[in-house]
Amino acid sequence: MRVALHTKVRADRIADYEAAHREVPRELTKAIRAAGATSWTIWRWGSPRASAAERGGGTDLFHVLECEDYGRLLAELEQLPVNVAWQARMAELLDVVHDYSRSGADAGLPVVWELP
Repeated sequence: MRVALHTKVRADRIADYEAAHREVPRELTKAIRAAGATSWTIWRWGSPRASAAERGGGTDLFHVLECEDYGRLLAELEQLPVNVAWQARMAELLDVVHDYSRSGADAGLPVVWELP
């Protein structure tokens, strides 16, 4: 299944967020894969009405991940110590965080259209 998510980085922490993602713990990426994810990409974007320079400082984060079962992925990662530590680190950087709770499985962006 493919899941799209929206989170938001704090404007004053963009550089820290990007630096953190250059050093995602290998133990965490292995756990994400073991929980059923086959890919996960994050894009950062500002307002579509902003200039190109302003969009470079955008705070909206869009995630697309492919996994077998998103609810199971969340359940397997929610209490995993390496993920708990990572989420605590991300909470310092984000205004809108990724929800790993049971209700987080319903937090994906709704599909409006797909190329037939």
